[in-house]
Amino acid sequence: MDRVLADDLSRLPELLQSARDFAAREVSGLEARPVAHLGKAPDAEPLPAGGAGAEGALARFAERWAPGFSASAGPRYLGFVTGGATPAALTGDWLTGAYDQNATGVGDSSATALEHETLGWLRELFGLSGAHSGAFVTGATVSNTVGLALAREWLGERLGVSVSEAGVAALGSLDVLSGSPHSSIPKALSVLGIGRDRLRTVPVLPGGREAVDVARLAEALDELDGRPAVVVANAGTVNTVDFDDLRAIAALKERYDFWLHVDAAFGGFAALSPEHAHLTDGLDAADSVCVDLHKWLNVPYDAAVQFTRHRDLQVRVFHNSSPYLGLPTGEPDFVHLTPENSRRLRALPAWFSLAAYGREGHREIVERNIALARHLGDRITDAPGLRLLAPVRLNVVCFTLDGDPTRERVHALGRAVAESGEAFMTPTFFEGMHALRAAFSNWRTTEADTDRVAAALERAVSSL
Repeated sequence: MDRVLADDLSRLPELLQSARDFAAREVSGLEARPVAHLGKAPDAEPLPAGGAGAEGALARFAERWAPGFSASAGPRYLGFVTGGATPAALTGDWLTGAYDQNATGVGDSSATALEHETLGWLRELFGLSGAHSGAFVTGATVSNTVGLALAREWLGERLGVSVSEAGVAALGSLDVLSGSPHSSIPKALSVLGIGRDRLRTVPVLPGGREAVDVARLAEALDELDGRPAVVVANAGTVNTVDFDDLRAIAALKERYDFWLHVDAAFGGFAALSPEHAHLTDGLDAADSVCVDLHKWLNVPYDAAVQFTRHRDLQVRVFHNSSPYLGLPTGEPDFVHLTPENSRRLRALPAWFSLAAYGREGHREIVERNIALARHLGDRITDAPGLRLLAPVRLNVVCFTLDGDPTRERVHALGRAVAESGEAFMTPTFFEGMHALRAAFSNWRTTEADTDRVAAALERAVSSL
């Protein structure tokens, strides 16, 4: 064994304590550090010939790289839809690395049983029935890709071919319909060989809505003359967190033949709030569902789940034929259910957070974030030089400059806020205008944080 490696092994408890102390300082200082770092990163250095050991590596990281990391796990990082890591989830994540389980099958570990238990808890959380089976994947993009891969196989079944055997060319032309699809949907269609051009956007409701017009969707399905199709519904759009009428869309199945995939990446968490749970009515009727966990469940990257009513199709698409892996019979191993063979035990941080805080603890996070988004919306409404572009429906505030919202000015506003170190928001384009969006999904965020964000915006506007 290498001498440095052997020395690290002999000092492992001490090294882990050093890493623990360093991590504790970084996490406890999240609220005080700049939210975003826009400066130049260190230049790359050559691979060292001789290692410095874990202690030396930690010191090198702390000096060269840690200062430039963003406070994306902190309370005022409002870009994208980014959660943090609850204390319990972080504990679970550390243990995930320590145990280093390859959660593919049941042959040598109870890790996969823990994943099944966690999936059962999540099904209950989102109001899904036992007809839905699931698996952990890396994020919403892969979850959407898995759901659409099953839809592709279902389309083949309707047309008398097996896409997993004959390839996507055997399908011929097909249609994927959606009102306001997330950018991961065309990406998934590209990966699956279906093609980005097969995505047909259906008109949405008027009045600044992003929800699909169900009557227009019915017309689009009617135009297919009985050909099977895929419908991608949204449970929470990125700009305004608008929800398609899932029950009405599912009811169209009585007249038309289509696979219903629901992208509920973060909007699915509305099910936790009694005031907003009606938005997810009909989710259980979906053929496949995407939910991202490193968003509103506040577990560390990367973690998402995919659910489906058609596990037989999932096995057909993803099974791995090898003598040492076994056949996908009975309760299929996860190696037969996702694109990965080897896979990290992503379920453990989620299990820890759900066990630690339960439904009520996570409901409180969701409802507090919604209230804070409304509070920021009110501050923006009252602020000179800013205006809301849509009602604050859930946890995202979509707004722009009042007067002349050019791309240059709006992006300059976002940069000014980021450069202040107070907050970070991402740009978007909505209703023909350049805009910014502030997404609340972090368990740490408070009203005081929200007021700091509003004050930073007001200062930045006055300096443009």
